[in-house]
Amino acid sequence: MESEQLKVALVQTNLVWEHPAENRQQLAKKIDAITETVDIIVLPEMFTSGFTMNPKAVAETMGGETIRWLKNTAKTKNVAITGSLVITENNNYYNRSVFVLPSGEVKTYDKKHTFTLAGEHKVYTAGTSKTIIDYKGWKICSLICYDLRFPVWARNVENYDVLLYVANWPKPRVNAWDALLKARAIENMSYCIGVNRVGLDANSNEYSGHSAAYDVLGEKLTNIPSNQEATEIVTLTKAHIATYRNKLKFLDDKDAFTLNS
Repeated sequence: MESEQLKVALVQTNLVWEHPAENRQQLAKKIDAITETVDIIVLPEMFTSGFTMNPKAVAETMGGETIRWLKNTAKTKNVAITGSLVITENNNYYNRSVFVLPSGEVKTYDKKHTFTLAGEHKVYTAGTSKTIIDYKGWKICSLICYDLRFPVWARNVENYDVLLYVANWPKPRVNAWDALLKARAIENMSYCIGVNRVGLDANSNEYSGHSAAYDVLGEKLTNIPSNQEATEIVTLTKAHIATYRNKLKFLDDKDAFTLNS
């Protein structure tokens, strides 16, 4: 059933280093604290572990404890939940975004642009295809952190409504995070949501959050405080997208190209 509105909860949180059980426990409390009815709950990148280059310590399968917890929570709360975690499959490790529906169905996306600066490309297998999720009549493009720097990969050739990034984006480069989220919204004429973590990880990398949602004109819709844990709910509307796409028609003039992965 198509919905005119989509209510999204952005969960900006600290993460316990390489401790999936404790992270699930903390996130369960944050999810339970959401009393308003929402359609989607968004968690950060690698929400069970932090941005670790030691996947063997935290990797799970698609039938593992975290996926079971997400399915149970999504069903109990009647809400979709998304974020990324370390998955092992076919003798490879993936930084995989999962989008878990209340029905128990799981949509996945493997991060294409592995973060070479941290050596992510050496331990994680890169994805090769985008995933467009159809949920309540909304088309959602789910990407991960470093993907934000590559506009060609995010280009709205699928006519999606929401571009969604989950991240562990460090404080020293947070100005780029702010600028690029806004740019992706404007150039793709879609809502753009980014959920980043806060706190300090075991490698002394500091994260300042700056989780946010932008509309198709690049107007910021959220007011999430920096450097602290917070949850904010934003309401997206189909009418907003239709009004400005019909009025401005910028997507009609986009360049045609073929992308070779």
